Amino acid sequence: MLRLHHFPLCPFSRKVRVALHEKEEHPELAAVEPWRQQAELAALNPAAEVPVLEDRGRVICDSWAICEYLDETRPEPGLLGKSLMERAEIRRLVAWFDCKFTREVTDLVWGEKLIKRIRGNGTPDSNAVRRGLANVHAHLDYIAFLFDRRNWLAGDALSLADVAAAAQLSVLDYLGDVPWEDHPEAKLWYARIKSRPSFRPLLADRLPGLKPPEHYDDLDF
Repeated sequence: MLRLHHFPLCPFSRKVRVALHEKEEHPELAAVEPWRQQAELAALNPAAEVPVLEDRGRVICDSWAICEYLDETRPEPGLLGKSLMERAEIRRLVAWFDCKFTREVTDLVWGEKLIKRIRGNGTPDSNAVRRGLANVHAHLDYIAFLFDRRNWLAGDALSLADVAAAAQLSVLDYLGDVPWEDHPEAKLWYARIKSRPSFRPLLADRLPGLKPPEHYDDLDF
């Protein structure tokens, strides 16, 4: 049995959820708030962070480790490419969105506007939010640059690069903080992945007292 410990609006949890569904796996979902359930999570993951996957007695922690584990144990459909260079490019782009995008955008916007609110850690740092909102434009331009030259971000087929990018953008989109109208090519790419069956369960997630914008779960934007 598969069981995924996750926070619904965590981009790394969302990346794993989409990867699982792309492989036609539908795990039991255990929603947790890591900052409230540290002792329980630490029993599974010493870092007390999500996502954590349980698979028939095995415990796998960290979204990148989980996705590699899934591609090795459930190789079809593959999300990490076939050739050496395809795999290198996918890994490069996953690192871009997991690390660079998170540092330059997600932590500054989602972290300040959503996580601070949930944790009761005071008001958002408006300077940080402004920096994140300014930084997102360059990343959307880069998505458009890649998508203009390829069928998907890393090549001809959907890959973990697309999943990682869309997972990050989806939590910002929940807050209404993605300037889609300024980036039509990136919007076209996002609409394409947003309409996949694997992605739709994410669009049903809701936090009490915080509604997403009307376009959030509209497959036609």
